[in-house]
Amino acid sequence: MDIAVIGSNMVDLITYIDRMPNAGETLEAPAFEIGCGGKGANQAVAAAKLGASVMMVTCVGDDVFADNTVRNLQQAGVDTRHVKKVTGVSSGVAPIFVDSASQNRILIVKGANDRLLPADIERAAPALQACRLMILQLEIPLETVYAAIDFARRQRIAVILNPAPASRELDIAYACQCDFFIPNETELEILTGMPVDSEENILRAGRTLLEKGLRNLIVTLGQRGALWLTGDRVEHVASLPVKAVDTSGAGDAFIGCFAHEYVRHGEVLQAMRQASAYAAYSVTGKGTQRSYPDASQFLDFITAQQQGK
Repeated sequence: MDIAVIGSNMVDLITYIDRMPNAGETLEAPAFEIGCGGKGANQAVAAAKLGASVMMVTCVGDDVFADNTVRNLQQAGVDTRHVKKVTGVSSGVAPIFVDSASQNRILIVKGANDRLLPADIERAAPALQACRLMILQLEIPLETVYAAIDFARRQRIAVILNPAPASRELDIAYACQCDFFIPNETELEILTGMPVDSEENILRAGRTLLEKGLRNLIVTLGQRGALWLTGDRVEHVASLPVKAVDTSGAGDAFIGCFAHEYVRHGEVLQAMRQASAYAAYSVTGKGTQRSYPDASQFLDFITAQQQGK
């Protein structure tokens, strides 16, 4: 197995709007869709669609969404043997509002994701031991994230920690044990309490985390690409110019592709370039996982970009 994703799944309840209503106001929305999402599941699906061998450790509820979530993961090629159904609890849901400028606002209800416990990692240990890379996010209990990091360190498995949604309760000492720490700008601002309104300020905020012991900090910047910071290195990778339709899940697309590429060849900059291009492709379609291309579609996109089409 190449990659283990220990994290969340959500049912995306996507409403396309012209604008957000004011307090007490009712507006008609142009469209509504239901999709499969959740940061963990998104990242797993992105990597699997590109050809990585991916397993997922997660929890679903006992409602109408659970079986569809598992089936969707399986159809994408994700190993679901360690997806646990929790009785008496709803599956995770994420109401998403996408406005006319293609910007999104997201609420999450963790549901069964909050029942993913350190014991679930131990139960999946034989399969996890065979993985080369582990991906974690913060839509599950922090104690489970810490247990996963401890497990990975004992087994010498590389770890990507995506601190999303950002929490100031995150123990930076655990983050420093991870090989890659990948927040977006907003998450970096929350975690550091520092402004990120310019590249200079992003670098300044990022360096405060590096001073605490982070090894590799990658900050995703949306349409401006991504920054990679280490103790003695700063690299900027540009995104590709595309017409954005829906930016939901673009950060997860980046991480899933980055993980796939890094496992393949171990080259950080090359993995970032591919990941930035993959994230750019993802915003040209609606939804999260449904907008992620498979390896063939992504190759066609890259080829077209290189040929200036």
